[in-house]
Amino acid sequence: MKIFLISDNVDTKTGMRLAGVEGVVVHQREEIEDALRTAVLDESIGIILITELLAQRADDLIREYKLNRTKPLIVEIPDRHGTRRPADYIMRYVNEAVGMKV
Repeated sequence: MKIFLISDNVDTKTGMRLAGVEGVVVHQREEIEDALRTAVLDESIGIILITELLAQRADDLIREYKLNRTKPLIVEIPDRHGTRRPADYIMRYVNEAVGMKV
């Protein structure tokens, strides 16, 4: 199974390419949708990496894919500027999942 990257900048794509990961650079919502649709329909792709900024722009579409499909796995990654998530992101996620403060 292959890993595929959907990025908003060339630097992230270049770094992932050095690790053997193919990908595309997109910016507009329509481009994000097309790249996701193409990657999801490709049976050889098992994991889709998408930068956090793009994931925010297509949050509804990504959520739909995650809820209704078992493959491929969609993983949001930080780009060269670092994460856009708050420092307590994981703890808040766990608290919401459990339904009480841990």
